[in-house]
Amino acid sequence: MSAPQRSLAAAQQEPLAVQQDLAGWGRHPVERCRVHRPESLEGLQELVARAPGSLIARGLGRSYGDAALNPAGVVLGRRLDRMLAFDPARGVLHCEAGVSLAEILDVFLPRGFFFPVTPGTKHITVGGAIAADVHGKNHHASGSMSAFVEDLRLLVASGEIVTCSAAERPELFWATVGGMGLTGVVVEARLRLRPVTTAFMAVDVRRARNLDELLTLGADDRDYEYGVAWIDCLAARGALGRSVLLRANHAEPAALPAARAATPLVAPAPLRPRVPFPFPNFALNAWSVRAFNEVIYRTQSGGSHLSSADVYFYPLDAVKGWNLIYGRRGMLQYQVVLPPATAREGLVELLEALSASGRASFLAVLKTFGPASSGLLSFPGPGVTLALDLPYTGPDLVAMLRRLDAGVARRGGRVYLAKDACLLPELFAQMYPGAARFREVKAKVDPEGRFASSQARRLGLVESGGVGPEAP
Repeated sequence: MSAPQRSLAAAQQEPLAVQQDLAGWGRHPVERCRVHRPESLEGLQELVARAPGSLIARGLGRSYGDAALNPAGVVLGRRLDRMLAFDPARGVLHCEAGVSLAEILDVFLPRGFFFPVTPGTKHITVGGAIAADVHGKNHHASGSMSAFVEDLRLLVASGEIVTCSAAERPELFWATVGGMGLTGVVVEARLRLRPVTTAFMAVDVRRARNLDELLTLGADDRDYEYGVAWIDCLAARGALGRSVLLRANHAEPAALPAARAATPLVAPAPLRPRVPFPFPNFALNAWSVRAFNEVIYRTQSGGSHLSSADVYFYPLDAVKGWNLIYGRRGMLQYQVVLPPATAREGLVELLEALSASGRASFLAVLKTFGPASSGLLSFPGPGVTLALDLPYTGPDLVAMLRRLDAGVARRGGRVYLAKDACLLPELFAQMYPGAARFREVKAKVDPEGRFASSQARRLGLVESGGVGPEAP
């Protein structure tokens, strides 16, 4: 049997696409999509080459908005999840793109390897991490995911699989990392892991009474590889931006208690309670979140302690289905970066607007960013990033976020595409000057615009549009 015949035979054995209501992790918007989960690389190639309409890959569904939704075509579900090879001398893992960060940690942390960069959840795929060029609590020190991708194999619109890296086909590589799946499907990658000697973190905790005190503390992070601040976004006036700053380094074996000395690379498994159903829409409000914020601020008295890496990096993963606390209408996560020159005034404007509106962000975190990567649509750049979870209330929330978007753009900042659900195309173009070059690279590798998503249409990255949910 010839190669084309084998490919066709494999495709014919694939299950048919199913109609399914899909949403991102924010559970808004929800769109009816055709979902196809090819069981083999050959089947995926055949589908990409021959399926009518557009396609977008979807991993574990942890992007928040509409980046992995495609009611106009096909959504490609997660498969291809094998680890293929590991070079312990260099710490390089070769794996398929459907492998999750959680699966990698389960195998390699007990062997003394961790991620050089990791976002706030481990329940994402390698392909998704590359598509969003994810960052972590150490961007100021280590950059984003793309800095640790040796190379990747990309299935493009023709059905061909090409290899690209910062040295080989660099234009395609820098369009793909951070490109939100619009250049093709990442099928394999080789990633550099970092050696560690324990599964624990040495954490330093400091309280800040307001935003100015936080920014002063955060500027002095030379002794810490990681840093993140929780912010009380309902505090006002002199307490605006009151925070708890948690900075950390990987702990050395000598710092562990005697009970852990024999197994320094094994941490106790955290309890994982489950949110069984969506909370009532009224459960998260200014009063309940204000009480929660007060408890958090008062109980974090400062000082140093040991924490498992799991608890420090992935606190929300400890609660299964935590996004259900936002109710049936879901939430919009809003994350922006502001450059150093405008960071303080931009943060004050954002926090004052939220405090005045009484909108309750259960999660509000701030991190420091270092230099940007060369990714054409990569999010991080020098400055400060703020992320907020806001219960969805309808067009009023979308309108407020678009007003905030305009202020962020005016100050030279940008919105994170992996979290976005309502950015307008003209502000996107202002925030992402690399978008024009991205379109040129995409046109070469995907001349018919086969790879598209609801977000890409909304932002004008591909043809046809709409301007997002409930545009006022």
